[in-house]
Amino acid sequence: MLTRHRSALVAALAVVALGTALSAPALGTPPSGPARGTEAVAAADRVLRVYNNNIENLVVNNSDGSCTRISGPDHLTSILVDDAGRTGTSGVVAPDILIVQQVRGTGQAEAYADQLSAKFGYPAGSYGAIVAWSDPEPWGSTHKCSSQLLGDLKKKQTNGIIWNKRTLSLASGDVSKYWSAGWLRPGTAYANGAGCTLYKPPNSDPDSTDFYKWKRTSAIAARFTIKATGTSVFAATMHLPQENRQNACAGDGDRGIANTGIHLGADATSLLNASTIRVVGIDANRTGIGAGTLSGYGMTGYGSKATSGSSKIDYLFLNGGVQPSTIDHTVGGTKSNHLALYGFIAY
Repeated sequence: MLTRHRSALVAALAVVALGTALSAPALGTPPSGPARGTEAVAAADRVLRVYNNNIENLVVNNSDGSCTRISGPDHLTSILVDDAGRTGTSGVVAPDILIVQQVRGTGQAEAYADQLSAKFGYPAGSYGAIVAWSDPEPWGSTHKCSSQLLGDLKKKQTNGIIWNKRTLSLASGDVSKYWSAGWLRPGTAYANGAGCTLYKPPNSDPDSTDFYKWKRTSAIAARFTIKATGTSVFAATMHLPQENRQNACAGDGDRGIANTGIHLGADATSLLNASTIRVVGIDANRTGIGAGTLSGYGMTGYGSKATSGSSKIDYLFLNGGVQPSTIDHTVGGTKSNHLALYGFIAY
């Protein structure tokens, strides 16, 4: 009798074990249950995934003078990483914020956002997009593309922020756009920053070809709320003029924060001060900007590798519990003229 009871117990445990094995997710597979971004988000998944990249209008310049057009899905695959910094794995999780520079306007930004939604099987509209200028006027000529058609794709440039509506909300009053970058007009003496001015009319390029070039440097910021916790998140995107490389300018007689040409508009600063998590992505067109440049705002720069050729001119500043990165927060296979930067922030 005892033997029969023991056999029955062993059989029952085997059934339980088998059921557990069948119901458990495979390694590297997200567990089933409510979609990430709902109120049911577990504390263990409370990570804000942030990326920054100058997408160069999804057109890449090649060394032979030709250019290659990149699709949104291919670009996204090339920048999104898992916790180990690897692209293209099953561990890549839908991002929360993408800070972008050099997008053509609302149309391209929204199309890119919908391609991101589709990549993760979400309905169109699951990601939102805001840009500094909805439809900026074109500027420039070939943009160093032997194909004029591809060069034309880079003529309209503005800056934007794409966010995951499943995880973040955005109130209409929590957007600051735009504030102008600074620059040194040709023929003006720098004089330790005294010659600097705002890069917008009437101080922008006076000629008809480059007159609207200033719009590509107009910055935008927003204050989001994490739906699961109510935590506030500030995000800003900036693209400084090429002239900033040699002469740091942030405005009238202003060299910018720590003499970098970086500055935040007044409304953007108010949003930042009212936020717990802070994120700033910049194509500064300037090398040597230190990780502690925005320490006065509680942020640290992440990633030290070159991002454009042999130069590091792209920066991502973050605060909070930023997870360590095996690839220095810099995504080497980015399909853009610039390498993407990323940071995963526990909250």
